[in-house]
Amino acid sequence: MSGLFKTYRVLALVVGVLLVVGAIGSVLKYGLPDGSTLQRLGEDLTPVWLVHGWIYMIYVVIAFVLTQRAGWPLTRFLLMMVAGLVPGLIFWVERRVASQLRDEHPELARR
Repeated sequence: MSGLFKTYRVLALVVGVLLVVGAIGSVLKYGLPDGSTLQRLGEDLTPVWLVHGWIYMIYVVIAFVLTQRAGWPLTRFLLMMVAGLVPGLIFWVERRVASQLRDEHPELARR
């Protein structure tokens, strides 16, 4: 379970960062006048969404396997999925998941 736990935590961090960067890029791209420096930066950040999408799919699989091994209900998995789609939420959810896993599996507490 320890390797799965580490993988989940890394993926959650990566998905969260990509989601925030992508959201900021979209605000810059669509919220500023065309041709401005920041608007062009927003356009340059558009590929972040593609990377986020691919890594998010891996995150969903790992989150599902983790919840199954932990014996958690489907609602917890759904919360973990939604967290990867709402900027900033994944950081809070990851902390809660990590805390609960450490409580339920003391061998993870030192990681």
